[in-house]
Amino acid sequence: MRKTFLILISLLILFSSTAQNVFYHLSNTSLYNFLDEMANNQIINLNSAYKPYSRTFIANKLQEIESQKDNLNPRQIKDLIFYLKDFNKELKPDKEFDKRLDLLYRKDSVFTLSINPIGGIQYWSNENGAVWHRWNGAEAFAYYGDHWGFYASLRDNHENEKLSEDRFLNQRTGGNYKAQYDYSEMMGGITYSWNWGMIGLVKDHFTWGTNYNGSNIFSGRTPSFAHIKVNLKPVSWFEFNYVHGWLVSEVVDSSRSYFLVNSYGTDYREVFYKKFIATNLFTFTPLKKLNISVGNSIVYSDIGVHPGYLIPLFFFKSIDHTLSPGIDNQNSQMFFDISSRQIKNLHLYASLFIDEVAIGRMFKPEEHSNFFSTKLGFRIDHFPVRNVFFTTEYTRSNPLTFMHYVPTITFESNRFNLGHYLRDNSKEFYLSLEAKPLRGLFLKASYTHAQKGPDYTALGTYRLGLPFMESIEWESSMFFLSARYEIINNGFVFAGYTHRNVTGNEDYCPAFWYGKTNTFNFGFNFGF
Repeated sequence: MRKTFLILISLLILFSSTAQNVFYHLSNTSLYNFLDEMANNQIINLNSAYKPYSRTFIANKLQEIESQKDNLNPRQIKDLIFYLKDFNKELKPDKEFDKRLDLLYRKDSVFTLSINPIGGIQYWSNENGAVWHRWNGAEAFAYYGDHWGFYASLRDNHENEKLSEDRFLNQRTGGNYKAQYDYSEMMGGITYSWNWGMIGLVKDHFTWGTNYNGSNIFSGRTPSFAHIKVNLKPVSWFEFNYVHGWLVSEVVDSSRSYFLVNSYGTDYREVFYKKFIATNLFTFTPLKKLNISVGNSIVYSDIGVHPGYLIPLFFFKSIDHTLSPGIDNQNSQMFFDISSRQIKNLHLYASLFIDEVAIGRMFKPEEHSNFFSTKLGFRIDHFPVRNVFFTTEYTRSNPLTFMHYVPTITFESNRFNLGHYLRDNSKEFYLSLEAKPLRGLFLKASYTHAQKGPDYTALGTYRLGLPFMESIEWESSMFFLSARYEIINNGFVFAGYTHRNVTGNEDYCPAFWYGKTNTFNFGFNFGF
């Protein structure tokens, strides 16, 4: 692997074109929503099936938007000027521009460095009491020469009640609690880029699948894990993404665990089974503003990092058939995504995650169990009036989708599902109405109705012929109002109100939000 990596880097150095990339975290939804709005308004072209975007990609899109400034309304122009205060760092050859507030920013002909603090607090109060979440840390990115990018982010979190455990059916990013209520997240990476591609070794979150309320392919909700990342866009009508990741199984390998004796006495050191994922996504643009993506993935263990899964273009299930003839195989998946912005201000999209499909039993009721999850949705911009946005989304996941009976190859990392936050045997209906009346002000009203059926993995039932939502084991109805204002770049104040009614299995929800509650929240943050 070391020789292969050195050869690959040597080949990349032969590329003479200039490009640098570091990734902009998914948490800043305001900027991602602005780019989405510009794509829906047919100002730019955007493949929204994968995120995060790189800072260079975002900067180039903002520059493209600026070239069509005459097609923007006054609020959009102010948003554009505001975001360029940050992303002119990638566009301008020097520091002579109206720049955002930074703790440290240095740039010369060879090296660029930016460092900023991270901090924030969110407070909730309802009939069950009060909880809070505070976080602090720092983030930095740097460019060297014409090709290299570096970035890092460290964020320490504290909650006075656990809100981010793997068993909870919410969209909070998962946390590995190092103490009773504390967890930390270290993210970043190193990348090498040229004008039509990038390769990097990063530890970060990512999502695949077009959505406005949680993807059903890769949701990005798990704690971040290290992965090799490849992005190629050699022509305007084709884009390719590949990830090979080192997942965390949290399954103890007794053959590698051992007893030890030290000055504190005798102890048993536990070691987890190794667990990996390989996945790719091919995106085609056969018509203007129409993106069709298809990909596959495999979660594998017990064989170490296999070279076959390091070849990005492969259909990985076929490799598994060769590696595992006559024995229990690995865990493979397929997925599709379609996104159409061919009608101005209307975004139509759908995604399909296939865990297992058997045509032979599709029409046999007693054996019918095809494990898939589907999402359908649309978004209308500037409806019913300018700067107002309406979204509808429906998600359904059949029994045992995302699940697996072998604990070392589940579609999980740190026990958090890589796919939809509701996991299998579930459905969700989502409506939202958003408004951006002023630069930096985001108003939102949404309704979410989610249901989950029996957990057949816990019941240990036969895997075929399982009915969808035979009974409702957990249900949540949530009406949400929020206001958020971005005072300075990456600096927000926010407040909200949620009327929530949660019934059924109490393990799926933090005690603070269980039952019928009226929750008020407020907070502020700088950085993500």
